[in-house]
Amino acid sequence: MEKLPSLWGGSFFLVCARENAKGRVIAMIDCLWPQGPRFKEHDGVFRLGTDAVMLAHFAGAGSSRDKTRAVDLGCGSGVISIILAWQNPKLFVDGVELRPEAVGLAYENVNLCELSDRVRIIEGDIRLHRELLTAGAYDLTVANPPYYASGTGKLPADEGIAAARSEAFCTLGDVCQAAGYLTRWGGSFMLVHKPERLADVFREMNAAGFEPKRLRLVQHKADSPPTLALIEGRRGGKPSLTVEAPLILANNDGSDSDEVKAVYRR
Repeated sequence: MEKLPSLWGGSFFLVCARENAKGRVIAMIDCLWPQGPRFKEHDGVFRLGTDAVMLAHFAGAGSSRDKTRAVDLGCGSGVISIILAWQNPKLFVDGVELRPEAVGLAYENVNLCELSDRVRIIEGDIRLHRELLTAGAYDLTVANPPYYASGTGKLPADEGIAAARSEAFCTLGDVCQAAGYLTRWGGSFMLVHKPERLADVFREMNAAGFEPKRLRLVQHKADSPPTLALIEGRRGGKPSLTVEAPLILANNDGSDSDEVKAVYRR
């Protein structure tokens, strides 16, 4: 087992190399913490990232502990679905994903974490949500949607990863409309996005029947500009937004903040 530098440079995911009988590496597996959730890597599918982990942490710190049904829109390799189920043993999660290669990896990760009894992966297009799932069936909806509007942002060369970052195939409005259909009255919708698109997020949430209720910005250091925004909306909620203290990833010396240490159980 080796340590891999995280996205912000100060922390580490644990990387386990699985070998066959001849000592050849056949799979790389990211581990959040020892004996914690594990996630395989495949080319063309986003690997374990800070935004997904912080969204799951945000959901766990909110009102998700009393939820029993959740749906993860555009679940990718199943990271958020698995972490949510891992931290709440009463929660059943449906993860919906369009890309077959990501669906296959999500299945593998669910089985690797032994959560197939509570996490179901569904291959489908969330734009066709009315054909896939039941209206109002979920207490909690989560999403880590594409950050960049079609035609904007610098995208990677890999088509699969580019599709996960750009709204070319699924817009923010598509995600919010699916959440509005699937979330029960009074239920929560939580997502992570870029701070510069907060106006878009609030507008699309309102159009889908959600009132933004909680906002937390994520910063590299205390004096750094925010790089991510964590948002919770309530379906049918009354206007009142709580802006929480920012989530700081690193101390001034570059070491992990206390909250990051708690998230990764160090």
